Amino acid sequence: MAAGEAGLGEILRVFVTLGMLSFGGGLSGWIHREVVVKRRWMGDEAFLAGIALCQVLPGPNAVNLALYIGQQLRGLPGAAMAFLGILGPPFLFILGLALAYGWGAGMAGFGVVLGGLAVAGLANSLTVAARAGRRLRGVRAWGIVVLVCVAVGVLRWPMLPVVAVAIPLSLALSWHEHV
Repeated sequence: MAAGEAGLGEILRVFVTLGMLSFGGGLSGWIHREVVVKRRWMGDEAFLAGIALCQVLPGPNAVNLALYIGQQLRGLPGAAMAFLGILGPPFLFILGLALAYGWGAGMAGFGVVLGGLAVAGLANSLTVAARAGRRLRGVRAWGIVVLVCVAVGVLRWPMLPVVAVAIPLSLALSWHEHV
């Protein structure tokens, strides 16, 4: 399907579904599956260019990516549908969860349910990381991944300074590898 063939209603429906079904991270992986693999609205190259752009812009990457894809597919109306879909219903859902939490926080077993939700979110994030990890090639790439994980996950260093060092280091190592 060509990019111009995506209808506004279909863009809205896809992003509502993505926003409601992806909880706890990994939304970029779900968006890739829907937009590139399943619907073929854009190719891998355009999608990855969008991810790169969205990561340097302020705001949540998934929202930026939805705006980018909507704009690429149908211009400003497409961006508006993607934005409403990715944020609107999930916002209302979270608002409902906050009300339910206020109502049920004292109930027995409530903590167990929340713990189960946390495990499901972690599993989703690990699945996306495993898929992305399959594309990594070479000891240098894996070395960067391990260093970032240790710095952020074990040593609890702040993410921004770690990434600010890891990105130029990754680029330099990649450039050196291909020269």
